[in-house]
Amino acid sequence: MPSDDEVELYDPPAFNIGDKVRLRKQIKNDGTFPGQEIGTILAKKGDIGYVVSIGSFLQRSYIYAIHFLETGFIVGCRKKELELVEKSKDVE
Repeated sequence: MPSDDEVELYDPPAFNIGDKVRLRKQIKNDGTFPGQEIGTILAKKGDIGYVVSIGSFLQRSYIYAIHFLETGFIVGCRKKELELVEKSKDVE
């Protein structure tokens, strides 16, 4: 199991743009999601979404922007919060 000290950026991203993923835990607004009150549920455990971009956080972790089609929200998630449902067919 990876530790919190692990630098994910040493390895390739776990997910690719276009991958279909499932959320492992509920995500609430911590104040960084504009237009929603702090504490608002942005995505629920089990929600399905698609990776639309990949960034990094503190030069250590990948952050995956996940588009949840049901709500229309695009939410930043860490690898441990996601599980792969289906690889993108666009990736060779």
